[in-house]
Amino acid sequence: MSDPIADELAIRNLVARYSDAVNRRDAEAWGNCWAEDAVWKIMGMAPEGRETIVGLWSQFMGGFPFVVQMPSECLITLNGDEATVRAYLTETGKGPDGSGMLTLGVYHDRVRREADAWRFTERSFHAMYSGPMDMSGEPAGFPAEITEAAK
Repeated sequence: MSDPIADELAIRNLVARYSDAVNRRDAEAWGNCWAEDAVWKIMGMAPEGRETIVGLWSQFMGGFPFVVQMPSECLITLNGDEATVRAYLTETGKGPDGSGMLTLGVYHDRVRREADAWRFTERSFHAMYSGPMDMSGEPAGFPAEITEAAK
């Protein structure tokens, strides 16, 4: 029988490990957050499979000389060995041209308990704002499909 408190803590740790790996640029640790059959939905793309996802992430990271990701608290709904997670993200850094960037967004995730850890099976990122740090860009707001799912 699973322990819901332990499961929730393990899922929160998964979200933290993901951002920690981004901040340290540790592709192996970052990749270990994903199930082998995972899907990553980001910027209109949906690469499938851990190896493909890590390859795309490595390309992304190669274009940014500095990135710091700070995850928020999570909303978790447990369902046995699976769960859904909503987590907000603040990401700051320097873009390829050296300019400062700020991204504020929300992840809508599906996770699964595997033999040794909880892992992402699907991670969908929606940028609510992405642009200059002075917030002079246009905010996109909260994604409608998540608003409807939360009702």
